[in-house]
Amino acid sequence: MKKILLTGFEPFLKFRSNPTEAAVNELDGQEIGEYLITGKVYPVVFDEINALITNDIKEEQPDVVVCLGLAGGRHTIDIERIAINCVDGRPDNDGFNPDGEKIDAAGPDGLFSTLPIKDLEAALKEREIPARISNSAGTYLCNNVMYSALSYIQTNQLDIRAGFIHVPAHHEIGTELDVPSWSQEDITQAVRTIIEKI
Repeated sequence: MKKILLTGFEPFLKFRSNPTEAAVNELDGQEIGEYLITGKVYPVVFDEINALITNDIKEEQPDVVVCLGLAGGRHTIDIERIAINCVDGRPDNDGFNPDGEKIDAAGPDGLFSTLPIKDLEAALKEREIPARISNSAGTYLCNNVMYSALSYIQTNQLDIRAGFIHVPAHHEIGTELDVPSWSQEDITQAVRTIIEKI
């Protein structure tokens, strides 16, 4: 059976929970289509993220890597097209405050998703799940994990497809922070639809 490495993040900044953590924990160990899902939830820590994603790719040897992240304020499933070689934004959960540093001093400025992003968008919309292709994964941990995964795969010439999906807040966050939100069930179902299409 083929394998998908599915990753999410712990709570961070003002978000006291994270729908990607819930989705990853629910889908971990499930068989969806021809894939067995291995789920990993990562800390929101810049100093750790590169080693975590590359070590998990080495150990799990997946056929596909799908990384998930929360985009509080967005109202659609956003399929990211590109990761950029930059970290910036507010402090992470260890207090590190990035200031535009490069993820990899010798790496390319950007790396494109190798997931079938147009097909994923179409599959979600076919099931009446609001979705779009996004051209900015930001400069925070979401962008960092996408860039690190793609860089490791490209550098080592591995036959692994990889990319990143941003999801909206769930209702607990939406109620607390007054941002657009979905039910956790709908978020997890959107992730399942993406995996089925892959």
